[in-house]
Amino acid sequence: MRKIFLALACAVAATPLVAPAQVSVNINVPGIIAVAPPAPRYEVMPSPRSGQIWIQGNWYWGNNDYVWRPGRWEPARPDYDYAPGRWVKADGGYRWVEGNWKSKGKGGGQGSDHCPPGQAKKGRC
Repeated sequence: MRKIFLALACAVAATPLVAPAQVSVNINVPGIIAVAPPAPRYEVMPSPRSGQIWIQGNWYWGNNDYVWRPGRWEPARPDYDYAPGRWVKADGGYRWVEGNWKSKGKGGGQGSDHCPPGQAKKGRC
């Protein structure tokens, strides 16, 4: 009787316990950041410069964290306005849309979807 009880106890101990399975899936979509960017930092815009435009600083994703990229001056482009970059919600996360130049639509029948010379090859249009 004692041998049966001992064999039964060993069998129960060797039986795996049934537990509900939990699966976590993390799909890494290129360019999508799961964590929302922090609020933009306040930057004082420097005094205007002739022939230059000020591009406000922004957060960018680097080394698994947001890093602040300070504002900078860029050469102005005649007949173009600069559309600043921005974070947009996309596919359950956030995606950075790089700033680019937009035609003012003046002269030559160019619409607002015209890409400035040399910018398409750089991936800006």
